[in-house]
Amino acid sequence: MVNGLTLNLFDFQEKAVLNLLDLSTDSNSKQTVVMKAPTGAGKTIILIGYVDEYLNKVNSNTAVIWLCPGKGDLEEQSRKKMISVAPHRKTQNLFDALQNGFEPESTTFINWELVTKRGNTAIKDSERKNLFDRIADAHRKNMDFIVIIDEEHSNNTAKAKAIIDAFAAKHIIRVSATAVQNNRYEYFEIDELDVIDEGLITKALYVNEGVEDNIEISNDYDYLLELADAKRKAIAQRYAEVLSGGKIVRPLVLIQFPNGQPETIKAVETKLESMGYTYDNGMVSIWMSEDKKDLTDNLTDNDGTPVFLLMKQAISTGWDCPRAKILVKLREGMSEQFEIQTIGRIRRMPEVRHYDDDLLDFCYVYTFDETYKAGLLSSMDKAYETRRLFLKDKCKTFTLTKQLRDLDANGLGEREVLNKIYAYLISKYHLGSDKKNNQRILSGHGFVFGNEILGQALHGQFVKTDMVMESTAYFTTRQRVNTHEHGMQLLHSIDSIKTVIGMQTAKVKTILERLFRKGVAQKKKLLSLDTTEFYAFVINNVHLLKEDFREVTSSMAQQQVFTMPKTALFHIPEQDFFKYDPGVKNEIEYLSNAYHEYTSGYATSLVRSTSEMLFEQYCENRDDIEWIYKNGDSGQQYFSIVYQDGIQHQWLFYADYIVMKKDGTVWVIETKGGETKGKNKNIDIQIENKFNAFKNYATEHKLQWGFVRDKDNFLYINNTKFAMDMADDHWKPIADIF
Repeated sequence: MVNGLTLNLFDFQEKAVLNLLDLSTDSNSKQTVVMKAPTGAGKTIILIGYVDEYLNKVNSNTAVIWLCPGKGDLEEQSRKKMISVAPHRKTQNLFDALQNGFEPESTTFINWELVTKRGNTAIKDSERKNLFDRIADAHRKNMDFIVIIDEEHSNNTAKAKAIIDAFAAKHIIRVSATAVQNNRYEYFEIDELDVIDEGLITKALYVNEGVEDNIEISNDYDYLLELADAKRKAIAQRYAEVLSGGKIVRPLVLIQFPNGQPETIKAVETKLESMGYTYDNGMVSIWMSEDKKDLTDNLTDNDGTPVFLLMKQAISTGWDCPRAKILVKLREGMSEQFEIQTIGRIRRMPEVRHYDDDLLDFCYVYTFDETYKAGLLSSMDKAYETRRLFLKDKCKTFTLTKQLRDLDANGLGEREVLNKIYAYLISKYHLGSDKKNNQRILSGHGFVFGNEILGQALHGQFVKTDMVMESTAYFTTRQRVNTHEHGMQLLHSIDSIKTVIGMQTAKVKTILERLFRKGVAQKKKLLSLDTTEFYAFVINNVHLLKEDFREVTSSMAQQQVFTMPKTALFHIPEQDFFKYDPGVKNEIEYLSNAYHEYTSGYATSLVRSTSEMLFEQYCENRDDIEWIYKNGDSGQQYFSIVYQDGIQHQWLFYADYIVMKKDGTVWVIETKGGETKGKNKNIDIQIENKFNAFKNYATEHKLQWGFVRDKDNFLYINNTKFAMDMADDHWKPIADIF
């Protein structure tokens, strides 16, 4: 037991407190300590224990700053927890600190949103300044600071960094369930298995229990909600059998929606009502950002009234409801990141113990969202950091003319685009006038036909959350098309195609119908699908159709009909954020870069392509380079050039580098994937259209330019005539030209 606390810590929590103490007292340790703690490990208790021990045994002339994310009132939850288990410790909030300053042995809980969010009026500008004054007052009194950054992944911004820097903390403790190891920081991880062994979280996560392979379903909502409700009832019954002394645990089902249409929410509400669960009878609540309908005071209590909670991402961080046992993750045909913290909401045990009963000792996820695993992987494996850098003075006066799209330039008309796509599909797949034979040919190329929407459902038991990433167990799901229920999914598929062709959704839909749908007048028709077959065809084959449409746009643009783009003045941003590899070895500063403190850690394979890495190294080793600027990938603050695709739509591309030589010559460089073992690494099918647009821009503005690609770790440049094959004479060793 940590002295002073009113509760006993588990062994792994005690070890975590000792680790934090050791790392923040060892003179050889780095200033920042990162602790990776699985959701449910009791990180708040661990941090309170650490603070109490540090103030008792190390340095009482210390004020602790506890920074929490804005969502979920986490700073108040954490403060109440500290008051409960360490009542002898002084706590305060931001406004107390603004009024009275910082005192030794105090812990100030601050919501990030109050001090960093643009437009937030919780504190005035004068009070923001006063915050820095109060920090300065403490420094004048020779007071030390420890800064705790809770859910440290949530606030990586310039304002956040400025506030952290102002404290000039002796120690910084960063805590998250998704932290990554960083050579600049001390790091340790609490093993998820240790948390399981102590009964704090479930023994395993079960994904899609009861789903059968090749199952035919009417719709997602009906099927998944019925499975979830059956599981909820079974769990509730088992709790009633094993609990004594009048204890009640009422399991809660979380229903998570993508950021989509209200029709989805309405459909779920209607389904729940048909099952007997409504807002009126208190069985359903909703929590979606500002929309918090009928939230009961006892929602998070073990015997809370609601059994279904409708939510988006609003409560994924900092919300604690141990009775939540089941998650239904719905899809809307949209790409969406899945936060690992959401899984953590259902892994807690309501009585902080296991029951030796799989039904109670497991938690359950039901989802047909095919982006679920990818989103989970992304949130767990974000191996890079983001850092803010400042521009060198000598680069601040540099300007270039950048191009902007003319939004009034519409490109080819609907009929002309239709003709191009028709001709392309005829040529690529060798189609003819026999629509049945066309269907057979397209089937041979992987297109799916029928009146069912096919999907994949991940399934299996996973002890540790990261085991989900390694799973290859999927079931196929079949859903007979219902034009009323699947209209939104069809539109999402069409919208996905729209992104590569640059036309309005309605026009893309018309083109698809004229090519493939029965009953739509069109001579150049490739298939004759009825309505349900057409829906299924587009939804099931959206990736293939999208790629075909993209390839049509990659054909050579007719530059003579090019509508001149608009222009604006470009300045290099005075500050910018760059991805950084925390695991870089033998880090060196790149003195040629336009930004201060830019190092080789910003130019590794984790954050740069091979050609980009080689080009930055090449410039760093040259004596004639005044500076090199790495341009952003998108956004109006960056340097952009307009190119025109094969159907005469305008798009922006962002040349990778601007280089100033010591003789005043300006070079603009675009890097592309090169060749490895004779295999082309370039994946940009618009490369030729971009090349020609780049050439025209450079000629007009009298700039040096070039496309740079790598082959066998050597760089080659082309600024004359485009050729994909790097054996072509137009590709020269970079030293010959640049």
